[in-house]
Amino acid sequence: MSARCRPGDGCASFPGVSTTGAEAGQAGQIPGYDPEAVDAWIRVNVEGLTPPFTWVRLEGGHSNLTYLLTDTEGREAVIRRPPEGELLPKAHDMGREFRIISGLGATDVPVATAYGYCEDPSVIGAHFYVMSKVGGRAMYDDTDVEEWLSMEARVRMADSFIETLARLHSVVPADVGLDDLGRHDGYVARQLRTWYGSWTASAEGAKYDDDRIHALHEMFQNNLPEQGPARVVHGDYGAHNCMVDAGGNVVAVLDWEISTLGDPMADFAYAINGWGDPDVEGDSGVSGSATTAPGFPPRERLITRYAEMTGADLSNLDYYRSFNYFKTACILHGVYARYMVGQKSTEGVDIDGLFDRMKNAIHFAETTAAAL
Repeated sequence: MSARCRPGDGCASFPGVSTTGAEAGQAGQIPGYDPEAVDAWIRVNVEGLTPPFTWVRLEGGHSNLTYLLTDTEGREAVIRRPPEGELLPKAHDMGREFRIISGLGATDVPVATAYGYCEDPSVIGAHFYVMSKVGGRAMYDDTDVEEWLSMEARVRMADSFIETLARLHSVVPADVGLDDLGRHDGYVARQLRTWYGSWTASAEGAKYDDDRIHALHEMFQNNLPEQGPARVVHGDYGAHNCMVDAGGNVVAVLDWEISTLGDPMADFAYAINGWGDPDVEGDSGVSGSATTAPGFPPRERLITRYAEMTGADLSNLDYYRSFNYFKTACILHGVYARYMVGQKSTEGVDIDGLFDRMKNAIHFAETTAAAL
């Protein structure tokens, strides 16, 4: 086990815990799970695993309760369920995640192997699913990169990162049973309505409004691009959600819970915006983000490779990039408002830094839109 555990590494936040005998029933030992009930369910529904399991908590994954299971033969799997407590109706949809990785498992998009999904809440009180454990590490920041990837591997990671997204956007949803995953049209229009509504609703609580947001919203509304065929969009595609081997190859894409059908150009632009480019002065990439480490190629290489693989028309790319910066600003504004009205504790939170990130996103939305 690595001495430095980070979200997505596959390392433990606490030592492995046996689930045999009376020990398994101790309150709070495996939060959110009844190990004996899971053992019984897996015996009936999953081939190739032999309970009882050793459980190790895996951090990351949007607060879902995710554990590494090791069976009596040393074989490993991962189990995942929503966080405990009351949830919004569509939040943390385990069935959706399982369905997506099941469908994509038949393609060349690298995902974990789907083993089994339990939709009976009487087993542990929530839906859960079991999938294969994948190798590699997620690249959260430049420290992860320095520890894991050589200079040569960083170039390979850039290529693998964008090639993986291109392969995802080349999948025809109907071919993998995902044609009804979401609406096929109006993706950007719906997103625009949602996030502009968030901004206006949060302005009073945040005690901050910005005329640039309203001008951008009007510009986006007046210049909505025509959407091509709907594709599966990840929604949060970045280095933090890709497991990368030591050679720089993406071996699995994780965290599909907000994935839907939509406009692949919006998904692509989001990934490009998040690719911190050290060659761009004042770049929007967060300081210390993974791709600001030395050795990574600039965004332009990724843009060119995506176009080569997909044949996509990139003439509206600046629109989509500006829209994604706008969306980021609206999300941060809503978070900032919740802090300001006391809905979230500010202890240990860099409120000024959060505000600056929001302003920075607005700045990049405006400057990118100027190129339209």
